[in-house]
Amino acid sequence: MIADAPVLNELNPNVAAMRPSATLAVAARAKALSRSGHDVISLSAGEPDFDTPAPIVEAAFQALRDGFTRYTANPGILELREAIAAKLQRENGLEVEPGQVLCSNGAKQSVAQAILALCRPGDEVLMPAPYWVSYPEQVRLAGAEPVAIETAAVDEYKMTPAQLDAAITPNTRLLILNSPSNPTGAVYTREEIEALVEVLHQHDYVIVLSDEIYEYVLFDAEHTTIGALPGMAERTVTVNGFSKGYAMTGWRIGYMAGPQWIVDAAAKIQSQFTSAPCSITQRAALAAVQMSKEPIEAMAVSFRERRDYMLDRVNQWPGVRCPKPEGAFYLFPDISAYFGRTASDGTEITGSEALCFYLLEQHGVALVPGQAFGSDSGVRVSYASSMDELARGADRIEAGLGALV
Repeated sequence: MIADAPVLNELNPNVAAMRPSATLAVAARAKALSRSGHDVISLSAGEPDFDTPAPIVEAAFQALRDGFTRYTANPGILELREAIAAKLQRENGLEVEPGQVLCSNGAKQSVAQAILALCRPGDEVLMPAPYWVSYPEQVRLAGAEPVAIETAAVDEYKMTPAQLDAAITPNTRLLILNSPSNPTGAVYTREEIEALVEVLHQHDYVIVLSDEIYEYVLFDAEHTTIGALPGMAERTVTVNGFSKGYAMTGWRIGYMAGPQWIVDAAAKIQSQFTSAPCSITQRAALAAVQMSKEPIEAMAVSFRERRDYMLDRVNQWPGVRCPKPEGAFYLFPDISAYFGRTASDGTEITGSEALCFYLLEQHGVALVPGQAFGSDSGVRVSYASSMDELARGADRIEAGLGALV
């Protein structure tokens, strides 16, 4: 045997350090219970429950009829990148050329490729917590260190400029900003983002990755693109896509836009991993960019009604605090008042994960533990379900919480 030879089943340490997705784990357990005959209401889904708008679907059929079924250019078809660049200028005030747009198999891939392109071993990546579950794991895959900036319900789960300033070190490479936020629904106002930019101007080596995938799921707030603010275009990667706003989760299409050197590096990674996204999906995405916004505005109206209903229900649960989300389709209530309590079968609620599995196993309702989002005090409640399911789910949660002693 060769000395110091690798062990057969030894993984890349960066992969070994990654944690599996808690959202997928909860969904898998809920589906397993459903298959075995249990009545489970899932309030864990991270996708709209609406059908994809008809013009998008028709564009996909037309692409098939046209035989548009071959590989496209790695960054995506030029027509789509031109339309995205025009959209970013028209709606976001972000001036980019089509060559600065890279289309990928979903916004998740865009985020991952930006992180892999930019982060080196020893780098630190800042992210307000609660954060989306994949951010820290993608950072670990790149060999860098995720650094959470803790926020609280009392502050509407928003990072303050003072917190950002205190978290930046000489090793800080990247700040990930997600507004509207998954899992909290928090939306930073323009004034709040401008205040964060003032801090960033004092640290010109920090790059921003702005995840704006929930841009169109807004209620009483306005969306602000940080890359469009003075001095930020040359140091911001803007990620967006079609999954959430257009109800296109299964179509797998997203994009990034930013400085040419970053986009080129991400495109090089993509060329070796997946190449371009699906040709048919690209044609569908082009139709999405070009169509009327009425269908997506109608979805936002429905989400607002559901938010108002669920927020009212959540605020009636004793000891629970939940800020009013202004975007996305999630509530993130602080349920830590129930930690340390016990179910009738002796199950102890030691944290958010224990609470979620208790509610799933004994009351038939699926939520996602806040521990997965870097904030164990909360749980994510998705209201991307029918009003009937929301009402029944809320009843079950209320009964489950009430049964704890």
